[in-house]
Amino acid sequence: MMDWIRTFGDAVRWGVGVSLLTLAVALAAVPLLVVRAPADYFAGGDRATSRGAGLPPVARAFLLVGRNVLGCLLIAAGVAMLVLPGQGVLTILVGTMLVDFPGKRRLERWIVERGPVLRAMNWLRERAGREPFAVGRR
Repeated sequence: MMDWIRTFGDAVRWGVGVSLLTLAVALAAVPLLVVRAPADYFAGGDRATSRGAGLPPVARAFLLVGRNVLGCLLIAAGVAMLVLPGQGVLTILVGTMLVDFPGKRRLERWIVERGPVLRAMNWLRERAGREPFAVGRR
């Protein structure tokens, strides 16, 4: 085991560093995003995306490609972190939420409708003085 650590010491240090950075960013960003989202974010059917609505088409395309590439990289890093030190599952979830794919909206709603998840998210919103999330179909 020690030989393996000596051989791959730099890779292990980088892996631990990236894992800690991912954890810190997630711990800071998740509550912020939960509090800032509109109360009806998970209610109703598919929503039209307004991301980059005021941008030129080329900039919107770069934004879309960039988000998907970043999401795929996070998913790959998360899978690696399942066997290496790090927050693998959390990284995979963050990457999944960045990537655009059919059924993503339904998956988001399914996750949020789980009792403990919705309670935790609404607890964060209550502490920030925001109304709770409305879930389900409008």
